[in-house]
Amino acid sequence: MSATEHASITRFREELDRLGGTGEVVVLPESVHTAALAAEALGCEVGAIANSLLFDADGTPVLILTSGAHRVDTKKVAALLRVHRLRRASPDFVREHTGQVIGGVSPIAHPAPVPTYVDPWLRRRPVVWAAAGHPSAVFSTSYDELVRLTGARSLEVA
Repeated sequence: MSATEHASITRFREELDRLGGTGEVVVLPESVHTAALAAEALGCEVGAIANSLLFDADGTPVLILTSGAHRVDTKKVAALLRVHRLRRASPDFVREHTGQVIGGVSPIAHPAPVPTYVDPWLRRRPVVWAAAGHPSAVFSTSYDELVRLTGARSLEVA
């Protein structure tokens, strides 16, 4: 950690340590707002990027961790979660429930627990990369560790 590290990355590192996470935090020179940009910067396939997407499920936050190779089928997921409507959260909703900004939402280190679901497709990768609390920060993890860190349930999202 550097003296100039963004506070949200520092909070993420502290929470990762507290939870016993083993991944490496990497701060890239520029923000990586898409899975394709993150994969290019890390030298991995886009399917190894675990997008952390916050949704508004009838006013309740829901975090979906999906492979960068997938798009969340919101109608399918709404039916599986038994909610009327599932829509991408607004920037204010994201900040309120995660303390982070869109493009940097990590799977952990939120002000309060957020119901979390993980795309089982990520199991196919020995290493996956997810946001670390800031648009330019990512961390390495595994599917099993991601589930353990977040308490996520597996859910087919595509």
